[in-house]
Amino acid sequence: MPRRNIVILLAFTVVSLLCCRKVQTNRYGRILANAYDTIERRYLTPVEPYDLFEGAMEGMVDRLPDRYSTFESPKKAEELDESLRQEFGGLGIQITIDPKTKFVTVVIPLFDTPAQKAGIRAGDKILRIDDHSTQGLSLDDVKELLRGKPGEPVTLSILHEGAEEPVDIGVVRDIIPVASVLGDTRNPDGSWNYFLEGRDRIAYVRIQSFGEKTLQELRDVLDELLKNDMQGLILDLRDNRGGLLTAATDICNMFVGDGVIVTIRGRDKRVRQTYKADPKDTYPDFPIAVIVNQHSASASEIVAACLQDLRRAAIVGQRTWGKGTVQDVIQLEENKGVLKLTTASYWRPSEKNIDKESSETDGDWGVVPDEDCEVVVKGDELVRFHQWRRQRDSHLPQAGDETSPNGEPEPFVDRPLQRALKYVEKKLGQTEYFDCLTYVDVT
Repeated sequence: MPRRNIVILLAFTVVSLLCCRKVQTNRYGRILANAYDTIERRYLTPVEPYDLFEGAMEGMVDRLPDRYSTFESPKKAEELDESLRQEFGGLGIQITIDPKTKFVTVVIPLFDTPAQKAGIRAGDKILRIDDHSTQGLSLDDVKELLRGKPGEPVTLSILHEGAEEPVDIGVVRDIIPVASVLGDTRNPDGSWNYFLEGRDRIAYVRIQSFGEKTLQELRDVLDELLKNDMQGLILDLRDNRGGLLTAATDICNMFVGDGVIVTIRGRDKRVRQTYKADPKDTYPDFPIAVIVNQHSASASEIVAACLQDLRRAAIVGQRTWGKGTVQDVIQLEENKGVLKLTTASYWRPSEKNIDKESSETDGDWGVVPDEDCEVVVKGDELVRFHQWRRQRDSHLPQAGDETSPNGEPEPFVDRPLQRALKYVEKKLGQTEYFDCLTYVDVT
């Protein structure tokens, strides 16, 4: 079958999906196909069939009344799949742009990866990737060159710290796992410290996203922390844009042993599915504080809302994004991309839909911190927080970060973290402080 006809059939398929009719009986589908055929035959210059298909897809999805339904090209679809699977083909190094030399610099080679095995070290400068100079490239450009299919070789021109001449190092790409559960600071081997410095048995755990491996990562971390006498937990969900619904519900079940975690409802607002807690998978009742901010969305809001409504944790920080909808990822035929389509909404245990765009919320959207636990970070303080967090993660300066006259990172106090810490310490009887778990009244 000619490629043009395949693309027309794909467009028909999507139109029928959205209109819930067969292409043969849908006049709009026929009109779309005729317009496609006319443009391809009569436009002044030749056009790529896939470009027309992509434009039609993007145009249809853009007319839907929500911002979360999207069409993703095959490349974007692959990146989405990698983010959910938490793995990609690459070398296993974290990189930055040195603010002084402007060279691409290795922050750290991840443990047991091709980069570490090949002898690449923290502080190394990457001058060339195969035949490509890295001078003037953005981090995204460099990442694109470093990534590739597992088994593919790549040659890096590396200037080791303190050396005068670069050396060429050959590395074979492999599957690189992407951790979604992080700690407070890194050890020399790249592993994380999860206990807060100077605090007695209080753990700090960040979840960056909710992927296929997040549940097991978190369980492994908590099991190890409990072996080391963890008494309280601070769970940081700031800037977590979401991920898999099942990962969020499973993580909720780690902390609550009874009750409804979340309900999923269709266009008629009727419950399609209810996720309930199972006591056999629940951890001990240690105190928990959850930190959120204005960029905590979707799956992270499911976790925060559940733990707040069921009074399992204090919510600290500021009101979340307010995304209360669920997207199905629909693979199109012939691997021509994916359709992320909003098909349902999720409702918290208190039977509220936190979606900001829903007219039924009447301003009661997002997850609002508990009383006395709101800590708003914005403007310069927000910029400095992200700088401080990057420095703390890597121990190397980042381009544009503020430093003191002696070259050290500017001191910074993470106020939401301090508020969360005070709550956990109060629950543990380690300090006299307010109890901020008073906001929600679920009666």
